[in-house]
Amino acid sequence: MRIAIITDAWRPQINGVVTTLSKTGESLRALGHEVLFITPEFFRTVPCPTYSSIRLAVNPIGTMGRLLDNFSPHAVHIATEGPLGWAARGYCKRRNLRFTSSYHTQFPHYINMRIPLPIRWSYAVLRYFHNAAVRTMVPTLSQRRELKRWWFRNVVIWPRGVDTDMFQPADKSFLDAPRPIAMYAGRVAVEKNLQAFLSLDMAGSKYVVGDGPDLEKLRRKYPAVQFTGFKSGAVLAAHLAAADVFVFPSRTDTFGLVMLEAMACGIPVAAFPVTGPVDVVLNGATGVLHEDLGIAVQAALRLDGRVCREYALAHSWRQATEYFAANLVDNRESVAHAIKPTNSLFRARNKALYAQTGVIAEENQN
Repeated sequence: MRIAIITDAWRPQINGVVTTLSKTGESLRALGHEVLFITPEFFRTVPCPTYSSIRLAVNPIGTMGRLLDNFSPHAVHIATEGPLGWAARGYCKRRNLRFTSSYHTQFPHYINMRIPLPIRWSYAVLRYFHNAAVRTMVPTLSQRRELKRWWFRNVVIWPRGVDTDMFQPADKSFLDAPRPIAMYAGRVAVEKNLQAFLSLDMAGSKYVVGDGPDLEKLRRKYPAVQFTGFKSGAVLAAHLAAADVFVFPSRTDTFGLVMLEAMACGIPVAAFPVTGPVDVVLNGATGVLHEDLGIAVQAALRLDGRVCREYALAHSWRQATEYFAANLVDNRESVAHAIKPTNSLFRARNKALYAQTGVIAEENQN
């Protein structure tokens, strides 16, 4: 099948969205599909306001149409709600092509942290965007419930995977600092709620691995914290493996892929009991979820890292990509067949996936 994936988030950005899409593309090709990524690389771009490292396409409609016409995809997946996402959505609507979408980022909450815009307004725009899709894919059951609460339709599960060859237990002497080492890795920005971690009164050392608009401000405010800047690949994996506990203070992430990466390194997670962590972390086994983050950190330090590793090994990118492919809609098929519910597939797979978390799998309603 020829699959077009449209995303406003792409390299050189390195984040959960880009990693997920890159790994999904690799796995789709390994499964025999032909994949075209339509990304900002094809367009003239400008910096995103308040976040200059993100580039936004300018006037993408014409080029979007030519790229999709030339590729003639069987399935179209729109991964983001930026300029490219809207251009692809318009293309599909004008040509009466069915498409799928995915919800990666809690934009209503992120926008509200920067601009006093009511969250319900942002959700209304996103609902309008996604409800035109045959299916909207989300990574977790709790995120599915949240979007349905805001009247999103046809929301289905697309779980995530982790590269357990790159992310694995390693020598902790990579970092020479007082123990225990508590670490955060990811974007350094207001929506990540980093001050909840950095303000903790705890023994040992704190590390922040990553870059973002708040880096210099936080570096000045917390001089005792080790801010390493951006790391990726094997170097990021070495940092994670050298920690004693991974702290994920965000309250607004849809998933938090880096938590799986930390667990693959044998590092337990401390987080709040909110969307994302509640679906990723086995509370009391691979991490601890608590409204007092300090209590979560101290309890997580007592957990067995081997359990974290075993849990991560069950989350392959190939398995995640099979969910993705099952959710796609092939425009060569009849409408009746293409939108037929796939509940039998998801019942079996969700039971297997979520049995280990103690969560009762919900059926995907298409």
